[in-house]
Amino acid sequence: MTSKSFGALGVPAQLAAVLEARNITIPTPIQAATLPDSLQGRDVLGRGRTGSGKTYAFLLPMVARLLESGTRRAPKRPRALILAPTRELATQIDEALAPLAETAGLTSRTVFGGVKESPQVTALAKGVDVVVACPGRLESLIEQGHVSLESVEITILDEADHMADLGFLPSVRRLLAATPATGQRMLFSATLDKAVDTLVKQFLHQPKVHEADSAESPVPTLHHHVLHVTNDQHLPVLLSLVAAPGRTVVFTRTKHRAKKLARQLNAAGIPAVELQGNMSQNDRERSMQAFHSGAAQTLVATDIAARGIHVDDVGLVIHADPPVEHKAYTHRSGRTARAGAEGTVVTLMLDAQQGDVRTLTRKAGVKPTVTRADERHPVLLEIAPGERSFPGGIVKRTPQQPAGGNSGGGGNGGRRRRGSRGTGKPAGQRSHNGEQPRSQRQRSGRRAETPTRAGGTGGVAAFSASGGGRRRGR
Repeated sequence: MTSKSFGALGVPAQLAAVLEARNITIPTPIQAATLPDSLQGRDVLGRGRTGSGKTYAFLLPMVARLLESGTRRAPKRPRALILAPTRELATQIDEALAPLAETAGLTSRTVFGGVKESPQVTALAKGVDVVVACPGRLESLIEQGHVSLESVEITILDEADHMADLGFLPSVRRLLAATPATGQRMLFSATLDKAVDTLVKQFLHQPKVHEADSAESPVPTLHHHVLHVTNDQHLPVLLSLVAAPGRTVVFTRTKHRAKKLARQLNAAGIPAVELQGNMSQNDRERSMQAFHSGAAQTLVATDIAARGIHVDDVGLVIHADPPVEHKAYTHRSGRTARAGAEGTVVTLMLDAQQGDVRTLTRKAGVKPTVTRADERHPVLLEIAPGERSFPGGIVKRTPQQPAGGNSGGGGNGGRRRRGSRGTGKPAGQRSHNGEQPRSQRQRSGRRAETPTRAGGTGGVAAFSASGGGRRRGR
C-alpha cells in the first residue's frame, strides 16, 4: 500500500468521499501508480495481479474525466466503454461503478449475452453515459443499429490477457477501431503476452506503463499446498477441507465436473453452488447471491469464474482439478488473499498428475508444501482449521405452475432428484464463454428456482438462500 491519499493523487473530493464511506482510504500500488497519469487523460497500460485494485484504478479517472468533459449523454451514443471478458466481471464492474456514477450524476448499462436484448436496447435508446460490455453482444447491437461508439471519449479494456485466452481479440480490435482515435484508452492486464502487446501497439498512443503486484510476483500472504491423494481419497479429502469454517472456492476443469462435484458436496451436507458456462444468467446470478449471502459456503466453478469474481473473506481456494497452464493457476488462486489479506491455495494431485503439477507450480513461481494425505491426515486441520460442519446441502424448489396450463416455461430445470443438487438443465447450447447463440437468447429470461437448504447434519433441508445463514470467518 501507499501512504498517499486518493485526494493527494488528484481524485475529486466527491469521489474520494464515496470510497471513504466504504472504508477505502489508502490507494493500492496499482492505483497509486496509474491515477496521476489516467486522471490527466493519458493512455495507460496497467499490469497488476487479480485482486490488486485494478477496477477502481480505471473507474475513478473515467468518472472524473466524464465529469470534467461537460458533454451530455445522447441516445444510442455512450460516452465511455468498458470491455470485459465475462458476464460476471462486467456485472461486478458495474456494481463498483454504481455509487461513483450516482454521485457524479452518470448512468451506466451492462451489455452481455445470455439475457434478453430488449432491456439493453431500451436503455441504450434512452442514452447512457457508460456501457460495460462483453464483446459479442455489443457487436451484435452495433450491427443492428442500436448503439454507436462514435461518441466514446474513454475506452477501457479489463483483463486483456483473458480476452486473448478466450479468442475475443478480433472482436475487441473491431470495437476499439469503432471508437474515436483521439479518445483516452486504458488497458489493464495481469500478464502482457504477445497478443496483448500487439493490441497495445495498435490502439494505445504513447501509453504510460505501470506495473504493480504483477502475476509473476509472489504474494507473501498466500500459502500454497499440494495434497498428493489416491483416487478413492480425492473426494473425502475435499469434503474435509470444505467442511471447515469459512468460504471456499473449488475449481474444476470442465462444466460437467463442476456440476457433478457440487451435487456430491450437497449430498454430503455441504451447502454448495456451482458456476459454469452451461448455466443461464439467472442461475449464475442466483449462485453468486447464495455464495455472497453465506447460504452456500462453497462455490464450485470452472475457469469462467477465475476472472471477475470478488467475494470478501474467501480464505481457501482448492484446485480439485489442477489447471492446464500456470496463468489459470494464478488467476484461480487470486480469489483469495485479496488486497493484502491472507489465504490458502490447495491443489489436489493424483499419481498421474505429479509431473504436470510440478511444471505448473514452477511456471507459476510458487514453491508449495507437498504432502501425501488422506482424510485423516493432520495437515488438513493445519490448512483449514476448525470444527467440521455438515449443515445440509442446498436443494432447489421448482415454482408451482398455475392450474390449467403452462406459465411460460417455468424455472430452468424443474426435476428434483434425491441426493442431487445442481442448477437444473442448461437453457440451450452455449459457447465456451457461456453466451447463448442468438436463436436461443429469447428463452433465457425464465423464472429462476429458489435454492433452499436442509437442516440438521447432511441431507436435504429447508431454508431459503435469500435468508443468508450462519457463517463463521476463517
